[in-house]
Amino acid sequence: MTSADRTYVDPSALRSLYVHDDRSARFCAWRRRLGGCIPITRFGRAELINSVELAVHRKDIGEGIARVAIADLDADVREGRLAIVDVLWRRTLDLAAELSTQHTPALGTRTLDVLHVATALTLEARRFVSYDDRQSALATAVGLRVLTP
Repeated sequence: MTSADRTYVDPSALRSLYVHDDRSARFCAWRRRLGGCIPITRFGRAELINSVELAVHRKDIGEGIARVAIADLDADVREGRLAIVDVLWRRTLDLAAELSTQHTPALGTRTLDVLHVATALTLEARRFVSYDDRQSALATAVGLRVLTP
């Protein structure tokens, strides 16, 4: 497996590749250095698309930018820069419940934070990209190396 194969990127962080924000330049430079194919679940893809569409609703971006962002996301899948991967959701959700019991009282993690960390573990990731403090704390607590490019 390549480095990218062992890296789980939270969809909120991945959004910086598709919608310009204050992290985009650094994130894009990191992505170029990483190379390879980053795994993303269908749930992660749906979350990323919803994030783009929510930005339209909030008037943060225009409809045209959203269409380009989603087309670029789909192109990255077609061209092998992202891979849609499947997880066993029953196993992943059971693991998320365990992580919640073990860590949420101390860390205050939200359900989606826990679900993404559980997904990373299910995919046997070694690295976890996130800009969220609580999610990062959980990822660190379970042995993932947190990156914030």
